[in-house]
Amino acid sequence: MRMGVCRSLTTCKLSDTISPAFAESHRAVKAGAINELVEKGGRGSCKSSYISLEIILLILKNPLIHACVFRKYGNTLRTTVYTQIVWAIAQLGLTRKFRCTVSPMECVYIPTGQKIMFFGLDDPGKVKSIKVPFGYIGIDWFEELDQFDGPEQIRNVEQSTLRGGPFSFTFKSFNPPAMSRNWANRYVLMKKPGQMVHHSTYLTTPVEWLGPRFIADAEHLKATNFTGYRHEYLGEVVGSGTQVFENLQLRAITDAELGQFDRITNGVDWGWYPDPWAWNRMHYDAARRTLYLFDELTRNRTSNTDTAALVKSRIPAGELLIADSAEEKSVSDYKSYGLNCRASEKGPGSVNYSMKWLQSLAAVVIDPDRCPDTAKEFTEYEYERDEKTGEVLQGYPDAANHHIDAVRYGTNKIWKRRGQ
Repeated sequence: MRMGVCRSLTTCKLSDTISPAFAESHRAVKAGAINELVEKGGRGSCKSSYISLEIILLILKNPLIHACVFRKYGNTLRTTVYTQIVWAIAQLGLTRKFRCTVSPMECVYIPTGQKIMFFGLDDPGKVKSIKVPFGYIGIDWFEELDQFDGPEQIRNVEQSTLRGGPFSFTFKSFNPPAMSRNWANRYVLMKKPGQMVHHSTYLTTPVEWLGPRFIADAEHLKATNFTGYRHEYLGEVVGSGTQVFENLQLRAITDAELGQFDRITNGVDWGWYPDPWAWNRMHYDAARRTLYLFDELTRNRTSNTDTAALVKSRIPAGELLIADSAEEKSVSDYKSYGLNCRASEKGPGSVNYSMKWLQSLAAVVIDPDRCPDTAKEFTEYEYERDEKTGEVLQGYPDAANHHIDAVRYGTNKIWKRRGQ
């Protein structure tokens, strides 16, 4: 990629080096407003280039810290993240200030001795034995996040490396896998304090940095395989063609929107263990054919008395609650506890009809912060395939669908009026 190369850091104009798409990310890092930045996106978005530049800038700003750069496999380091860091050093006009070697694989800032070290997690012993000559490790970068084993592996590395000093920062970057159930795709939905998640595409990269061949290849795929284009170049989670719900919108539902909701209902799917009890609160906008899911509860081994108390603390008195009719005693219990609880009306084919109704809506909007379990269920719910032929099987899987069932019950009166 062609970018402006700085002759020295003092004369460097960062806007010529950092893609404008990352201006907000850079401001947040520079201001110390966050301690974790997750950069996701498609090909040509320059996310790895941006992170490599940011690591150099943080090293210069904090003279006691060192950095670790991780990929899943050690044999991929030299041609990927190591080369990327060397590139960033050159872009900032600092080649004479750094000494980079491949054995050991590291880049040392000569004036202070600070190190940027590279490791593959296929050899976990190396991570446990990392030593620095002074100061402490203050930066971790996990490149191709989705390739690692999962959040526990990442957390273990962070706990082993980011300790011993007042400053710590984690970069995580990846091209989102097609499947929504991949742990990295789920991870970015589970927000945590101090974290920023940013998505970028090649469309925000200056064209002259990419070159005509890159643009031509992207346009060709767009014309011949639009789903592939969305995944590879736009970084979208497009699935494998087996998702049950293709009308999902995962986004924040604002307090202003909540104040306009006037058709609110609640649904309960009974459970104990291992299947949980699940409750959802929702609003249906008939004019827009849009269902909004904005509250949830999930519990194991919790009595009807306790779950009823939980629900009563979340809804106004008298608000309708529709529950699975399979447990008449539980429905009666809820009524005796003062809840306006009714049993769902079932009939032959009611599961199929209610599921098809949910699929037919213009949108099912889920707030992933307010309803993380619900968002996980809906995004990961897929048709099953025949193990031998690979063909998609008919019918809806009866597994990991407790909040989906709660939503079906909660909307029972709505879809029943539409023909079932």
